[in-house]
Amino acid sequence: MKAHQSLFITFEGGEGCGKSTQIKLLSQALLEKGLDVALYREPGGTKGAEEIRALLLSGIQERWTPTTEALLMSASRADLVHKCILPHLQKGGIVLCDRFTDSTLAYQGFGHGLGYEATSALNQFTVGSLTPDLTFIFQLDPIIGLERTENRGKGKDRYESFDLSFHKRVQEGYAEVLKKNPDRCVAIDALLDIESIAKMILEEICRKVQQEYPV
Repeated sequence: MKAHQSLFITFEGGEGCGKSTQIKLLSQALLEKGLDVALYREPGGTKGAEEIRALLLSGIQERWTPTTEALLMSASRADLVHKCILPHLQKGGIVLCDRFTDSTLAYQGFGHGLGYEATSALNQFTVGSLTPDLTFIFQLDPIIGLERTENRGKGKDRYESFDLSFHKRVQEGYAEVLKKNPDRCVAIDALLDIESIAKMILEEICRKVQQEYPV
């Protein structure tokens, strides 16, 4: 990979799937290769977006209506995109983001029932033509994922407190994202060990870069 090639990679999946661990490992691996890497998370990444994150992840389930929640997510994303993601890509850097527009499709579109078309339109309004070059979607039974979050011993955030049926709908949402975006999205078996997953991710990135920028 050449240093001037911009690349936008996102990590997606339900609760407890291990994506946050893997994106940190990938960031470190790319930094060690001397690449210009920026790592962000959603919601969050800027001062304002982190304040919105605190609003979304705390409180009772009914704190926000599904529509309000989707709009808050989009406000956070718009701030991150325009202040951080686009500037880094425009200078030829690599951006890794822990969740992006596919999370809105899965969580608000399917989990909360706003619908794929409505959340797609909201995503389009929020980020315009910006689309990840590559998205890893971690697949894990929601029952196992929720057990993992409980075992962390940190208490449940607002999303982790939703019932199993919500998380199963989120899983269905990600299945739909995979179906509609086969060229961009790569399914990851989250039950594999950490080292195997990290290796698969690096291999997939190399394959993608060679397709986009053949030697």
